[in-house]
Amino acid sequence: MQRHALRCALALSLGLTAVGTVAAPSASAATGTITGLAGKCLDVAGASSADGTAVQLYDCNGTAAQQWTVGSDGTIRALGKCLDVTGGSTANGAQLQLWTCSGGAQQKWTVSAARDIVNPAADKCLDATGNSSANGTRAQIWTCTGAANQQWNAPAAGDGTTPPGSAPMAVAPYLYNGWGNPPSPTAVMNATGVKWFTLAFVLSNGYCNPQWDGGRALTGGVDQQTITTVRAGGGDVVPSFGGYSGNKLESSCAGAGELAAAYQKVINAYSLKAIDIDLEAAAYSNGTVQQRTVDALKTVKANNPGIKVYVTIGTGQSGPDTSLINRAAASGLTVDAWTIMPFDFGGAGQNMGTLTQRAAEGLKGALKNAYGYNDDAAYRHMGISSMNGITDDNETVTTADFQTILTYAQAHHLARLTFWSANRDRPCPGAYPNDDTCSGVSQSNWQFTSIFARYTG
Repeated sequence: MQRHALRCALALSLGLTAVGTVAAPSASAATGTITGLAGKCLDVAGASSADGTAVQLYDCNGTAAQQWTVGSDGTIRALGKCLDVTGGSTANGAQLQLWTCSGGAQQKWTVSAARDIVNPAADKCLDATGNSSANGTRAQIWTCTGAANQQWNAPAAGDGTTPPGSAPMAVAPYLYNGWGNPPSPTAVMNATGVKWFTLAFVLSNGYCNPQWDGGRALTGGVDQQTITTVRAGGGDVVPSFGGYSGNKLESSCAGAGELAAAYQKVINAYSLKAIDIDLEAAAYSNGTVQQRTVDALKTVKANNPGIKVYVTIGTGQSGPDTSLINRAAASGLTVDAWTIMPFDFGGAGQNMGTLTQRAAEGLKGALKNAYGYNDDAAYRHMGISSMNGITDDNETVTTADFQTILTYAQAHHLARLTFWSANRDRPCPGAYPNDDTCSGVSQSNWQFTSIFARYTG
């Protein structure tokens, strides 16, 4: 009775109908089966529309009990009622049921690119209990793991705006063809749902001429093959200029005009939608190089309407050095995401998820001061570029830390969420080799990518 009374009170406060239901989803909603483990269907037990009816796995049979409407309002409905977390619980193991639609947080869901169905209020995933595909297995919520019992094929809602799970450009792990054993982008895309990669690195060949790693031609080689493969899979790339080592275009080019032309050469070669300027080396602390980079990026944005420009910089635990941010703001350069790399702080045993949030809050303050943003605008111009596994300073960034970072990004609608790198996103066959071919921590293949792939922006 208490639960029913609460729902009625909520209905009155929202101005709902006399029977306590919210409006049906718009005509743009999509209807069909939701299939999961072993190809079985999400099913309303006994085809009953009574409040409290169990939601379960069952053999697909084409009945109305297995027809779900994924609405642009975040609801998932069957038999005229909503998929609901029992008792509004956010705990692992809370079972799912059918209930009169109320607009409550326990009835809101997002379908991610990684094929998770997430309840944002609980930050947990729709899960087949016990990893069982037996008929009658109850659906529940559980901490998102990327496991098979949390992978669902659901109808896609489309309302003409950005649908759930459509932050593909924002999530773009680094992929590097320069050494080691680069993973197949197709394998990563198929396993995780991620669609974009940050392709590293475009450098100078010693002059103001852009090449991959400063030595591989822009076109005709492995890097172009990677771009072609990613695009054939429905994705795209963000080429990254700079990185830690090698000759930088920003230092090699004589002025802002030459540097802008070098950036433009790469944009034209691939008809790019986004670029990343990864400013790590000591040269970037030079005021002349900073101003050259800022002025070149202003030209790029003016000459390429709609292109996304990301700037990636190092950070301390309390936030980044603000000199480049302040210079950009004073010069009238607005970038789509100032992205920090919150690692290599020094020392093992630290909670990297907590330290990442602390550094990000420092970045937020820097952007507010430089650009006059409010909190929300600052967050929406921010990004995080983490490092999965053991870092250069022997810190350990775990999958749990990535969950923490994902939750922070979701809460604040960050513009970019990436990491170094997809090459490392697999367990080591033996001891950690420190050669960027594996993470050095316990994980499954592409587990870090799978976590960030759940980002919905």
